[in-house]
Amino acid sequence: MSGFVVAPVTLEQTRPLRRAVLRPHQTLEQVAAGEPQDAFAVGAFAAGELVAVGFVVPDGEHGDWRIRGMATMPAVRGRGAGGAVLAALIAHASAAGARRIWCYGRSPARSLYERAGMRAASEEFELPEIGPHFVMELALRESLTDAT
Repeated sequence: MSGFVVAPVTLEQTRPLRRAVLRPHQTLEQVAAGEPQDAFAVGAFAAGELVAVGFVVPDGEHGDWRIRGMATMPAVRGRGAGGAVLAALIAHASAAGARRIWCYGRSPARSLYERAGMRAASEEFELPEIGPHFVMELALRESLTDAT
């Protein structure tokens, strides 16, 4: 892993990179339209440039948090920027009481999620205009009702 600085960012700051990497067929306005306003976003910076982003938000059953919008500049892939963002998002959700963290992870990024302790919880499926994905998940803790 090299020297990335990971810090909270606004959803607005994430949009250009998310659009370029994940949704080049959409405008910035279309990318913004699907954002949950209560999301916590993080970016990884190299030499002051935003090179990886993602956000996390409560989504699903009580205690479920969903990671979304993970995007890394192609030039820095494989150097730890995406992993650093993912670790920060997992830490945030865990500190907020998450029992389970999940996402639709792109198939080529499956190993990124697995290195963070997540596992594939579905067969591979296709999202139109986006490509093949898996549901990836990480169970953090049981709820009180699960333990009884």
